[in-house]
This record gives sequence, structure tokens and C-alpha cells, in this order.
Amino acid sequence: MSGAQISVLMTCHNRREKTMACLRSLAGQVGRGTTFDLRVVLVDAGSSDGTAEAVTAAHPDVLVIPSHDGIFWGGGTAEAARHAAPGADHHLWLNDDVVLEGDALETLLRVAEEGDRPAIVVGQLRDGAGRPSYGGLRRDRWPLRMVPMGVVSRPTRCTTMNGNVVLVPREIVAILGSVDHRFPHAMGDIDYGLRASAAGVPVVQAPGVVGVCDRNTSSTPARWPVTRLRRVASVKELPPRAWWSLCLRHGGRWSLVLFAKPYVDAVLPRRLGAAAGVETAPGRRPSASRAGLRR
Repeated sequence: MSGAQISVLMTCHNRREKTMACLRSLAGQVGRGTTFDLRVVLVDAGSSDGTAEAVTAAHPDVLVIPSHDGIFWGGGTAEAARHAAPGADHHLWLNDDVVLEGDALETLLRVAEEGDRPAIVVGQLRDGAGRPSYGGLRRDRWPLRMVPMGVVSRPTRCTTMNGNVVLVPREIVAILGSVDHRFPHAMGDIDYGLRASAAGVPVVQAPGVVGVCDRNTSSTPARWPVTRLRRVASVKELPPRAWWSLCLRHGGRWSLVLFAKPYVDAVLPRRLGAAAGVETAPGRRPSASRAGLRR
């Protein structure tokens, strides 16, 4: 574990203080006899609040990649991966609103090296009130319906993950690449974990909690069906092209039902939707479709 070279992949947009707090927590990583060779790549998605300038002044070793405000978590992570250190031992996906515990990297690396083969290692996070927020996910009864793992006491296999804190060894990067370009914002992390599981690559949640990250609060329910449909189909939720890619790739014979359900639910009253059979069909994952950078 000593001297592990880690390329940290981050994206930011107009939340300077959170980004700076995240970078401070990353710089403060310590371990018992453990050293880290970190290369931080930060894709700045057109921030207008001085984030890039503040990062450069306080952390001159961070490579800041200027981009536009149309890039989101998926695209930003993929762009950062293209600037990762060649031959890095690991890629670390890190949301810029995460504050890491002091031993977070040590914990993730220990789990990565304990197994008999390379594994994706997911860190469990908590919110400011101490409740589990983001981490590993396991499949429920239906395809693409995932439930959170919660805090575990030992390394535990999961189906896929939220992409807030994820360590990906170079052997797996060589197999799976980075986040698929089909997923500009959400769902890219879900897809990555599902592709890994399908390829026989272990996805493992590390024990305990590795940091703090508040949950993204839900928007106020819209009154009009057309407004609800536009919200569900937006880039921050389930844009149809990306959602169809996920359903087609991982939904099996339920692909078409899975694809249609969230849009039908948005338009039809709940009782009518149930009468049409959509409420009893396999449902959309709670929260899992909104992983990654939230703006």
C-alpha cells in the first residue's frame, strides 16, 4: 500500500467552498506507514464563482481542466480520466461535495489489496446528521431496482454503486475504461458497476464510513403533468437516450417496461397508473439514478 499512485478524478461547478473543503480533506489523508502519490485532475464545468482560481492558488499541484457549463458528472469524470497519470495504480472517483475521513484512502486501499483479484472498492458516506447517504447498492427483486447497502462492518460484495467515492484499480480501468459517454450525468456509475458485475469483476463496499456527503434533496413536486415529465426527462434525472441505454443494456426482457415507467408515472395520476399496470411493474431505483455530481 505504501507509495500507491492514485489519479483523483473530480468535476466541479460553482460550489467553491465545498470543492475547497473536499480538496483539504484529500490533502489531509494520513495512514499508519502509508504514503500516497496523488495526482488530482479537476474538470471545472464553467464555474463563475472563482472555483478554478481558488483551487489553483491553494493547491497548485491540482491539474484544473477548464470546460463548459454543459458538462456534468459523467462527462467530467470521463474527461478527467483522459488526463490521469499514465500507469496510475488506481483511479479515485471523488465528488467535490465529499469531505473525507482522515483514513479514507487507507481504508479503500486496504480493501483493494486484501482480495485475491482486483476489485472496485466503494466508500460508504453519511450525511451531516450521521445517516448513511451514498455508497454501494445491491439489486432488489427487479432489474435496475437497487437498494442501498448501508454501513457494513467488513468488506461486502454489492451489485453496483453510487459514484461519490470509488476506487478503481488500473487492471479494471484497462477492462472497462471510464464512465460511458452515453451517460452525461447520472446513471454512468450505475452502468459501470453493472458492467463490472456482468464481467465477473468484484464490486466491494469498504467497511465503516469514509466521509460526509449530504443527500441531494428532492425537488418540490410539480403540479402539472407536462412539468413533471420535463423534470423526469431532464439531464439531471432520466434523459431518455441515456435511460434507454441503461434499460437496454441491463434490463433484460423488462427493458421496454423499465424505460416507459418513470415517464408514465410522471404523466398519469398514481391511481390511474396502477390501474394501467405500471405501478406493479419493476420500478425505478430510489435515488440511485441521481448519483454523481449534483448541481
